[in-house]
This record gives sequence, C-alpha cells and structure tokens, in this order.
Amino acid sequence: MALNSTVAKVTDQIIERSRDSRSAYLDRMARATDAGTARAHLTCGNQAHAYAAMGDDKSTLADGRAPNLGIITAYNDMLSAHQPFETYPNLIKQAVRKAGGTAQVAGGVPAMCDGVTQGQTGMELSLFSRDVIALAAGVGLSHNTFDAAVFLGVCDKIVPGLVMAAASFGHIPAVFLPAGPMVSGLPNDEKAKVRQQFATGEVGRDKLMEAEMASYHGPGTCTFYGTANSNQMLMEFMGLHLPGASFVNPNTPLRDALTAAGAERALAITALGNDFRPASQVLDEKAFVNGIVGLMATGGSTNLVLHLPAMARAAGVIIDIDDFAALSEVTPLMAKVYPNGLADVNHFHAAGGLGYMIGELLDGGHLHPDTVTVAGDGLALYTKEPKLIDGAVKWQDGAGKSLNEKILRPASDAFQKSGGLKSLNGNLGRGMIKVSAVAPERHVIEAKARVFHDQEDVKTAFKAGEFTEDTIVVVRFQGPKANGMPELHSLTPTLAVLQDRGLKVALVTDGRMSGASGKVPAAIHVCPEAAQGGPLAKVRDGDLIRLDAVEGTLAVLEADFDTREAITVDLTANRQGLGREMFESFRQNVGIATEGAAVVI
Repeated sequence: MALNSTVAKVTDQIIERSRDSRSAYLDRMARATDAGTARAHLTCGNQAHAYAAMGDDKSTLADGRAPNLGIITAYNDMLSAHQPFETYPNLIKQAVRKAGGTAQVAGGVPAMCDGVTQGQTGMELSLFSRDVIALAAGVGLSHNTFDAAVFLGVCDKIVPGLVMAAASFGHIPAVFLPAGPMVSGLPNDEKAKVRQQFATGEVGRDKLMEAEMASYHGPGTCTFYGTANSNQMLMEFMGLHLPGASFVNPNTPLRDALTAAGAERALAITALGNDFRPASQVLDEKAFVNGIVGLMATGGSTNLVLHLPAMARAAGVIIDIDDFAALSEVTPLMAKVYPNGLADVNHFHAAGGLGYMIGELLDGGHLHPDTVTVAGDGLALYTKEPKLIDGAVKWQDGAGKSLNEKILRPASDAFQKSGGLKSLNGNLGRGMIKVSAVAPERHVIEAKARVFHDQEDVKTAFKAGEFTEDTIVVVRFQGPKANGMPELHSLTPTLAVLQDRGLKVALVTDGRMSGASGKVPAAIHVCPEAAQGGPLAKVRDGDLIRLDAVEGTLAVLEADFDTREAITVDLTANRQGLGREMFESFRQNVGIATEGAAVVI
C-alpha cells in the first residue's frame, strides 16, 4: 500500500528541517569511516595496553584482520531488567570467537531504577543520567579499537542514552541486545488498586508491600507498558534489535540464542565484511518516524516524547513535538497493555506482539518499509518471529493474525483511530498529554487551579481533605533547570482517588510523569518551564484553567494573565544532597523540554 500522506508529509518536513544538521552529521561519519578503526594504526604500546588481559584472543586482535566488538553494558543487579546482563559478555565473546572475531567490554554505564527513586530525591538525577550514560558510553568507545558496538541496556534513560552514543559513534554498526520482561506476576490493575487503597488508608503498609513484591518479583523488565518496554518496542521499529527480540523472557534458551545471534550479526555488518551497516545509516529520518508511529500504535510512554528528540539530534535529525501530534492523528491505537488495558507485555507478545503490529502498519501504509536495519534491508524483516530450531535461531512467518483481540487488534479495526499522544499549545506554553488510557469524557477539563511547588505538598493537601471540588493541580518548578525534571508518578494514586470520587481533576506540570501513568489527564513537559520565567510561573490559586486534549490547547482563562509578572522561588534546596551538587552544570546548561532537555546534544 502507498505510504500514508501524513506520514510522508511529516517525514518530508523533518528531512527539510534537518537538512543542514543531518548533512553535517553524515559528513563527520563519512570522514570517520574513511579513517577506519584505529586498531591497526595504534603504536605497539597502545596495542599492548588494549590486549594485555585478552588471553587467547591476543593474537587475533594483534593481527587486526578479524572484527572486534565493543560491549557497552549497563549491568547491575539492582535493576531487575539489567540483572540478566551479568552473563552476556561471556556469551557474546564465545559466540564471536566461534565466528572468527573477538569482543571486549569497552565500558560500563550507570543505570538507575526509576521505580526505586520514584517520589524520592534521587529522581532529580534520573533525566540527567541519560546524558551521563551517553558520555560514559562515549568514553568506552573512544579507544577506537572496535569495528562494531553491542549495547546492553533496557530501562528508562539507559536506552536513549545508549542511542545517543551509538549515533555519535555512527561510523560503526550498533546492535542493541535486550534482556526481556520478567514473567507475569500480580496483575498490574490489582497492584494499582492496592496503591489507591493505601492512599486512602483502607489498607496498611503490609498489604502494600505484599502487592508490590508480588508484582515486581524476578529478573526482567517490569511487565507494564512503561518507558522500559516502550524502549524495547522502539528498538525494533527503528531496526536496532534483531526481529522479535524485545519480549522474550530472560534466562531462557531462546533469549540466550538471540543474544548470541545478535553478537554474530554485529560481527557480520562491520566494514571488514560485505554488508557494512553503520549506525548512521540505520538512524535516519525514516527510522525515527517509524519509531514515533510505533509509540502511537502501542500507546507508549510519554517519556519518549522527551527522549526521541534528543536521540534524533545526536544523528542530526530535528524532531518537534508537533510531529508526534500529527503522526498520532493518523496512527491507529492497536494495543491495550497496562496502563491502557489489563494485559501485560507477556500477554501482548503472546497475542502476536510487535511482529504482527509491524505487519499491519506496513500493510496500512503507516510505516516506511524501505529502512536500513541491523537485520537487513526493509522493515518487513521485523514481521517474522524467532524460533529456536536445532539449537539455532530461525526466523519464521508469524501467525498473521491477532490471537487475542482484547489485547491486540488489526489496524483496520483498532481500539482507536488515532494514537495516544497529543501536543498542547496555549498561553501556558507548549506541552503534551497521553490520552490513550484517559476516558473520553475527561479529555477536556476546565477547573480552578491549586498551585504547588513540591509533589509532597499535594499529598499533604489531599490527606487534609482540601480537594473538594473539580481541580487542576499545578505542580511547577519541576523542569530540568529547576530540579532535573523528576517524574511525578507518585501523585498518580492520589489524583486517581479524587477522580474515582467523582471529581474532575487534572495535572499540569513542567515535570514528567511515568510511562506507566494512565487514567488521570496530565499536561506534562510544559515549556518554557517556570524556572525560566515561563507562563506557569504566573499561575495563581483559583485561576480558571482549560486543558483541552481534543483541540490541543492549554490555557489560563483569566483576562489579566498575560500581563502578570512571573514569580521566582528559592531553589537552593534542589542544589545539594544525594549527589545533586555534581549536577549544577547540567541544570545550568540543559536544553528545553521540547528539544529533548539534553545537556550533551
């Protein structure tokens, strides 16, 4: 089928907008490619340092004719999603050794868990960790002894940071190797119910702990469709995973076989072979458009509206939040995965998963079919699913239909005709809202404002019984310059309780919400942020605000609003404690949210 006209138009706009920056980027990559990997040009002393601990691989490395993979790992055993990576380096080395190459761990990158830091001070370092990850991966690859890189990362800021690094080193191939989701535990809706019961005092902390432990219970990503699993979807839609790799559970034979196959594929697509596929060719305008379409079709995480522009800029591609809105309008919402439905990602995968979805979107003209991927040419490769046959991974045609239409539906008969994200514009600035899990009658909220400068103050007001009427809760001075733009997901149970009591409530903030946030309307990433003197800093208690996700507007309906002075607040408390001192230069130099809130790009 012909490409959807809106998809084509948005792509053309991105290409034109990116013409100069993309051209300059490709010129840099071409020069780096022409120079080649430096391993053969290193001095004897340089090489001796690089190979000193490599045992039997020393002679192969010194000979310089076999490809050498650099492994960038985000392993730690506090993140359930990253714990499986402990065994990956040895598995990768064994696989490439059999194929005639070598592999070295080029470096490790930090990986924090937003689930641990949610509602805590450490969350103020979360967004900035993305740029630290990009920098750390860059340091690992700067030794310039690698013909390709494999990236081990899954969760919220880790994959975006690794993609930024992969783009910056785009003269070599980049293959991303996932770890997969944990097996299903306590259903996510039951967990959410207990959280709300705890917020109202119906159950104690013992019941809350019991529910949380039953939900997050083993190795792998959390099973709801938040940022971590949205990242995995993105890597397939953009062609950086092997087909069907995203949602295979950890510590299974197929998972290990896919890891080995990914390493072997990275070996095969270096400049030393006949199928050179540098990351700079994979990460083009079409790939990013395909990624946005995937985000819309799955009802994915709002965090990727922040991360995708930063990732794209690393490859010279300029994305605007209006691109998300335009693509959302023409992308069918095909999946219902928690928080947009009751299923988890394991159920989604079993119903047909990403392979079925990509096939449907290709057939409907919603995706660019002619992209370069690490698996080969054309996104149709990603409609196939991996099987372990006689000890080797083979890709076969998928079922060709959804096996559970309560979870995954055809593009022609989707849950909604449009995707789950909307951009917002008005006298409060620019922002966005995820509506895929919000009831249609709550897509427009007009109510008086209650203004807060700290999420804990919202909870205190709730416990004091202060919310008795329809309210738009404004939580400001939560942007990247103010305090690192933390997620405010811990407000979700509180606001959900008010909504369940029959009140019309919404959140407006220059901060972020979790990729798991759902049924409460939330205008987030509002820009310019309050700390920059943005319009949010003019809002007063009692102001009438209209959040309209249908028309895409966000405005204060007070006659004197535009002429008011923006207030300032003392933010010195955000500058110290738990490592925040080290990130002052990040807060001072970070970009605006609509451009990805990046420091290094």
